[in-house]
Amino acid sequence: MDDDDLTARLKSYEGHPAAVAATGKDPVNVPMIRHWCEALGDTNPAYAGPDAVAPPTMLQAWTMGGLTGHTGRARAYDELLALLDESGCTSVVATDCEQEYLRPLRPGDEITFDTVIESVSARKTTKLGTGHFVTTRTDVRVGDTLVGTHRFRILKYAPARQEQPPSRPTRPRPVVNRDNAGFWEGVARHRLLIQRCTACAALRFPWLPGCAHCGHPDWDTVEASGEGTVYSYVVMHHPPFPAFDPPHAVVLVQLAEGVRMISNVVGTPYDKVRIGMPLRLEFRSYDSHDDELVLPVFRAAEEDA
Repeated sequence: MDDDDLTARLKSYEGHPAAVAATGKDPVNVPMIRHWCEALGDTNPAYAGPDAVAPPTMLQAWTMGGLTGHTGRARAYDELLALLDESGCTSVVATDCEQEYLRPLRPGDEITFDTVIESVSARKTTKLGTGHFVTTRTDVRVGDTLVGTHRFRILKYAPARQEQPPSRPTRPRPVVNRDNAGFWEGVARHRLLIQRCTACAALRFPWLPGCAHCGHPDWDTVEASGEGTVYSYVVMHHPPFPAFDPPHAVVLVQLAEGVRMISNVVGTPYDKVRIGMPLRLEFRSYDSHDDELVLPVFRAAEEDA
């Protein structure tokens, strides 16, 4: 089927119902109004108290069918989407909505609505891919009174072909500034340095410009022994980051000196990392842009032994 024939078939659905005499799952009610206002930080007094009205922008909320959907759903909309799927437009994204408010909704109002397929566009090309914009119009009523209209537009599209992925990116470099430069200079020499306040002797990590305990600005350093344990960890599955192969464990290491740092455990599968696991520091070199990057990582102590 060429584009013209497909567009003609798609446009034949314009004006067909998508839902007929559907009813809201709940009447307009105070708890939903309160949750909506709390989520959006809307403190308008019109939405609270004995004479409360619902925020106008909640119009669509009263028509949503949840996981089980609505009775009164018509076949035309499903047929339209199936035709788009068959044409290769298998992905969908909501693009925009337009609402018109004719009278406020009040707690106790029972909602009914009808939805019609208002328009289907010719094939359009977007950054996501090529496809068709489908607009539905929902007329919301209380009894016989039209209280609002909701237009909702989606793009059903065929995803654009992805370019061949580039070669594996190099490891990103840490941000080095005047407050932590000494730490990274130590790492380059395979030394893990911890700041120590010269006034109260409190150790601190990560490096800071002043002591969090007494506020004193002066400090020196002590070299960590390299021994530690897994204090906590998370396993990163998504989103994937360049230069990393998910899933991988990101570990909060409790150093023997009492401070904690974030690092990776090497040589141990992510699903074998456990809280309390003894660790031993090592330094690894990674390619990073135009030079070599040294990072402190940890290995399970029993494996090291």
